[in-house]
Amino acid sequence: MLLHQRVRLLKYSRAAFLATLLLPVAIAMPAAADSKSSMQEPTGVPEVSVALAPAVEAHSTPPVWLALPFAALLFMIATGPLLYSRFWHRSYPYVSVGMAVAVLSYYIIMQKSWLEPLEALMEYVQFMSLIAALYMASGGVLIEINKPASPLTNLTILLSGALLSNLIGTTGASTLLIRPYIRLNQGRIRIYHVVFFIFIVSNVGGALTPIGDPPLFLGFLSGVPFFWTVQHNFWPWLVALTCLGLLFYRLDARNTRHAVQVVRSDRPLLELVGKRNFFWFSLIIAAVFVDPNVFDWVPTLQYRGHSFSFVRELILLLVGYGSYRCASEQALRVNRFSFEPLREVVWVFVGLFGTMIPALQLVSYFAQSETAQALISHNTLYWGAGVFSSVLDNAPTYLNFAAASMAAQGADILEVASVKSFARGVGFVNSVVQLKAISVASVFFGAMTYIGNGPNFMIKAIAEQMNVRMPTFFVYMFRFAGLYLLPVLVLIWALFFALQS
Repeated sequence: MLLHQRVRLLKYSRAAFLATLLLPVAIAMPAAADSKSSMQEPTGVPEVSVALAPAVEAHSTPPVWLALPFAALLFMIATGPLLYSRFWHRSYPYVSVGMAVAVLSYYIIMQKSWLEPLEALMEYVQFMSLIAALYMASGGVLIEINKPASPLTNLTILLSGALLSNLIGTTGASTLLIRPYIRLNQGRIRIYHVVFFIFIVSNVGGALTPIGDPPLFLGFLSGVPFFWTVQHNFWPWLVALTCLGLLFYRLDARNTRHAVQVVRSDRPLLELVGKRNFFWFSLIIAAVFVDPNVFDWVPTLQYRGHSFSFVRELILLLVGYGSYRCASEQALRVNRFSFEPLREVVWVFVGLFGTMIPALQLVSYFAQSETAQALISHNTLYWGAGVFSSVLDNAPTYLNFAAASMAAQGADILEVASVKSFARGVGFVNSVVQLKAISVASVFFGAMTYIGNGPNFMIKAIAEQMNVRMPTFFVYMFRFAGLYLLPVLVLIWALFFALQS
């Protein structure tokens, strides 16, 4: 009987998983049909990419209670593995999808609008396609470090990962380095090892280039110059990494456990198996720029003045799958590669992306209200963008706060020339420091929770697969992020924003 139930559960899981993948196509079909009528009847709405548009539509403000499913899902993610683990691990896909469907149904049935669900699904597909592609590509790369585990060695890996994050993104660097990092410390691994990896490699490290973190990439697509981030974020980045590095070194120096790894003198310091997967990595990074805002030839679907394109996502998934099929069997075996960590991220973020729509809309409406406009300063932007980036998707949070900051001075985030002038401070007051506050906060505060940035939850899942006991949601947030990361964020604010006029 128990076996029968497990088989049935597996069948339902697979069916739901396929439905999740096919749902964007199903929704895109009525969008394409609607676009024909929109071509005949001008709507007066500019055709811009959904990624660049603030989450504001002509619909009424969503009721506050509609954000309750998002809060409930966060609460269950935080408490489920600890208080009712058996139910949670068996049922979280259904809970996540069910809550998302409930919220999406409100927009489709009550507001008779497909736009919000389509936007959420597009953002989810963008998020998951990149996560999945990088996860599959990194699984085929085996990195062996033939050196004793030590605080200095670990710190070198973390700081190297921070630099690498700016070249292949925080997700790419995280999935590539987490397995050799944990293997190196086998026998002495503790929670803080993975937590500081999330702080440094998965978040703070990627603040120097638009490739590093999604909010910065959206800023680049909006018109922020490519090298603006390294020019203005460098010193906060350096101070944050220095502080976090020193904290980690102190913790690791007090670790008296010994690693079980055997160091062999006849082997090189660093061994790589599956080098061909770096070719797939390069294709994935190149595919990120296949965006209709970068290249006009990228096909799009038009719906109510918004452009949607799944071309990049299709390329990413095909490249990721190709990297997996061509990967070294030795690398996959030693890495203990499986799709289970990816499966967990897929299901949990279905619910998060579906239920966070009203929360993001409420933030967006408030950010563009007269009350918010009167409160706008680099200080409020730093803490506002930071707090919401901790619990919401930091990419739309960045856009909403940037749009509000620009609107307060008559700039428009949908006009590239206006964004460039705002980023350079040409014709605007304190615009550079305001955009800097939003950029730094969106990236740094993403490490405050497991869901603040895409790689966080993935790293947690991989670490647990490798038998590292990770803290629960609230323990991570208060015991680790609150104790070690938050003081660094306060210091960054005090040094680079509090004293600005």
